[in-house]
This record gives sequence, C-alpha cells and structure tokens, in this order.
Amino acid sequence: MGLNKILHTNAGDGETSYANNSIVQKYGISKTWPILDETLKNMLETERFEECCFKMVDFGCASGPNTLLVLSHLMDTLQDFSSGFQEIQVFLNDLPDNDFNNLFKLVQSFYQVKETKTKTRCFIYGSPGSFYDRLFPSNSMHFVYSSYSIHWLSGVPEGLESNNKENIYIAKTSPVNVLEAYANQFQRDFFKFLSIRGEEMIPGGRMVLSLSGRRIEDASSMVENAHFTILAETLHEMVVEVEKDDLYSFNVPIYIPCPREVETIIGDEGSFILDKMDVFPVPWDPSQDENFEKCRCAKFAADSVRAVIEPMLASHFSRVVNYDVVFEKYAEKLAEHLSKEKPSHFTIAISLRRK
Repeated sequence: MGLNKILHTNAGDGETSYANNSIVQKYGISKTWPILDETLKNMLETERFEECCFKMVDFGCASGPNTLLVLSHLMDTLQDFSSGFQEIQVFLNDLPDNDFNNLFKLVQSFYQVKETKTKTRCFIYGSPGSFYDRLFPSNSMHFVYSSYSIHWLSGVPEGLESNNKENIYIAKTSPVNVLEAYANQFQRDFFKFLSIRGEEMIPGGRMVLSLSGRRIEDASSMVENAHFTILAETLHEMVVEVEKDDLYSFNVPIYIPCPREVETIIGDEGSFILDKMDVFPVPWDPSQDENFEKCRCAKFAADSVRAVIEPMLASHFSRVVNYDVVFEKYAEKLAEHLSKEKPSHFTIAISLRRK
C-alpha cells in the first residue's frame, strides 16, 4: 500500500481520534502566535499587493479544531493590522485519506461564528494531495502555513529493513547508515518542498512553518526520541501478536531535524530568506504544570502518539492486533520512563520571506 494511503491521523471525533488527542499540537501552535503575528505585520507593512483577496494555504492541515484555530487567529490578525484585504481564500491541504469530511463539518460552524465578528469574507476549500508535489499556480499564494507536518517524509528511507530491525526510528543502536538515510531523505524532501513553494508564492509572500525538532546534533539521542524508542520496545514485547518480519520492516517515515539542518537547507535551496527561527519545548502533557502526575502524563502522551501512528501500524501488520492493549502497555512503559525524567518535545518555528 502506498504511503499516501496510510499517512493520516485517526479519523472522526471518537476517543482515539486525532481531533480529541491533539492538545500537544494545539499548545505548540499557540506558542507560535508571536512569530506568526510578526510575520504578517511585517508583510503588510513592507509589501504592496494589488489583489483584494488574500490567498493562503495550510499544508498538512489534518482534521479537528486546531485547523480552524489557526485560521481564526490569522483572520483576527489581518483585521487588527487593517490589511486592506476584503476577502480571504484559504486552501486546506492534506493527503487524500485525511478526514476532510469531519473537518468541513467544523467549517460550517466556523463560518457562522466569524461572519458575526469580522467584515472580511472567508472562502475555504479542500486541497487533497502531497505537499511534496506542485499543487497551485505560479505566483498565486500570499501566505503559506504549516504546523507539525513538514517533519513527515515523502517515504520511508530506502535500505532500513535490514539495518534497523530493533527500532522503528533512529535510536542509539541504529547504525550510522540509518541516521544518514533519514537525514538525506529529509534534506531531499524539505529542499523540494521549498523549491515548489517558491514557484507557487508571490515574491514578497511569507511562510511560517513549525515542525518537530531536536536541540542537539545527535539524531540518535534517547532524550529526543524516547517516545519512538519506547514504542519499539513495546511492540517487540508483543511479538506473539505481531509478526516478527512485519515488526522488523516497520520504520516511521519521519525525521526530527536540528536547527542547523533546517537553516542549511533553506540557504542551499535559495528561494527564501530566513527572517526568524525559534526553538521551544512542548511538554508531553501541556495540561500539567506544577502538579505533575507521571501516570496521567504517560496516558496522555500514549493517546497523542496513538492518534497519529495507529493508522500506519494497522496497515503494516498482517495480523489483527489489539491496539488498546498495545497502547495500554506503551503508557505503562512511558510512565516508567517519566519516573526517571520529565521530558519535552521540541518545536522549530521559522518565518520565511519569498525572494
């Protein structure tokens, strides 16, 4: 089965859905408001566009309320800055098997709320397809946005099956060629993403991206990759339920870069000027602050990972697997890890200007 068919989050609005298990992403998105506002303000103050319609796209929009949270904030910001745009045309992009049905049910109520609060008319469209392909006409977009999507690769790097058997991502036990394969795949994919967006965007247009990142150079760090390492351990303990060959051939098509890698690729590709980069922590359970409870945090983190990873697991493993049991054991292991340290994910947020 092609990767485009399985790279989607849990659909609907049930207990294990992405819509109900994306608070981590919501927290990270809210942390990018300052860079988003600053980017829009700078664009509106320094650029002169003839169009009266502001055109933008959200790449990797997923489904659920976070998508419309971003759009609502952007519309309010444009109005606060007296942008002069009378209309906004928004394209929500994700792979074809994304739950667009659930998303556009939310759009209807969004229209009703925003029409009473803003004079700017908003037109929202679905745009299914891979953001590693050309999706829009030349010089057509004023603004590009993406949160927690660009770290997803166009495919699993080649040659991992025989070299990374004990892992599902980069780990301390991964050989050097596995690290290189992942890094090279990200380099090719991100370079292509920037090149295509350079064709689709208006000169002077802006782009704000946030993606999972790491603070340190070592891509195999247990501190940065704990959630993947522990999930691999969980699956290995269930080899009775999971075919061993399936387990050994499963690798997550994701790469968590460091800031230097991101900055280097932007410079090498050449279509954009990097105006700002920020790196900040995102806790495994943003709802906990001083009153940290490891079991609650572990369950929260396991549910968040499940909402994103389960469709890939379900399509890869030939046997029927009880994923309630898998992620219950995963939460137990995460709790053990949390008794030793209180980790965070890290996010890289960047503001780019089209040359």
